[in-house]
Amino acid sequence: MDGNNHSSVSEFFLRGISALPEQQQWLFGIFLSMYVITVTGNVLIILAIGSDVHLHTPMYFFLANLSFVDMGLTSSTVTKMLVNVRTEHHTISYTGCLTQMYFFLMFGDLDSFFLAVMAYDRYVAICRPLHYSTVMNPRVCVMLLVLCWVLTNMVALTHTLLMTRLSFCAVGEIPHFFCDIIPVLKLSCSDTHINELMVLFLGGTVLIVPFICIAVSYIHILSAILRVRTSGGNSKAFSTCGSHLCVVCVFYGTLFSAYLCPPSVASEEKDIAAGAIYTVVTPMLNPFIYSLRNKDMKGAIKRLLSHRIVTS
Repeated sequence: MDGNNHSSVSEFFLRGISALPEQQQWLFGIFLSMYVITVTGNVLIILAIGSDVHLHTPMYFFLANLSFVDMGLTSSTVTKMLVNVRTEHHTISYTGCLTQMYFFLMFGDLDSFFLAVMAYDRYVAICRPLHYSTVMNPRVCVMLLVLCWVLTNMVALTHTLLMTRLSFCAVGEIPHFFCDIIPVLKLSCSDTHINELMVLFLGGTVLIVPFICIAVSYIHILSAILRVRTSGGNSKAFSTCGSHLCVVCVFYGTLFSAYLCPPSVASEEKDIAAGAIYTVVTPMLNPFIYSLRNKDMKGAIKRLLSHRIVTS
């Protein structure tokens, strides 16, 4: 088959959150509200960290970057869905679909990498406190940040370029509210064997390797905490990790349910629900988790808001 056949397909049809027209309007209101909350909450996190010198530490440096990535993840998927519902035009161009896929993969992988780096930061802070300032110095933090961006861009670009070699013989319906890689592959009339192998290899790597790093870090952290005999020491140690651990559980719980679910229990409805939680609900909850469970963040946000009120 001619490799240029995909040019005859200029757009795809996105089913959206629900195929029922009567549900579209109230779903539009719900997702628009969650999107506004997500952007507002994560912007507050970034501004609070940037304006408070006490939060200019490696942990909050990566938290600010995580907030930026969360906004990018939500914006790359939800904004197109909101536009489609509002205009009642449920299509996305071929180029727009690949672009959305690229940014979705990049920001999703960055989330996973940043959570792993933050777990390593907590490991060094708790298990090697005397070496913390040396190990997590500004130069190392910047290098870790650049490494995360480079690796995730390479993975996203690889999947996107491999998608361009496929042929799409007819306009198909993507049973999702954004261009996720697996639903799009199912629409191709070309041999997708290489693409599927890369999804398995690269996708598994960017999910499992950071997860293993997080698990190993917390095993060492838990071991160090158990060696602290005073209850006050345990409480203080746990408080520095509690917010991050909550975010990790929510993030990987929804991610594994979306992409590692056995075919026997998988369904399009479950995939859409898991995708919505992963791309919308989790980024919305992260600012609340970090601010409600962290005294330093709560204090910084209060000072930021009070300063804004006074200056206005």
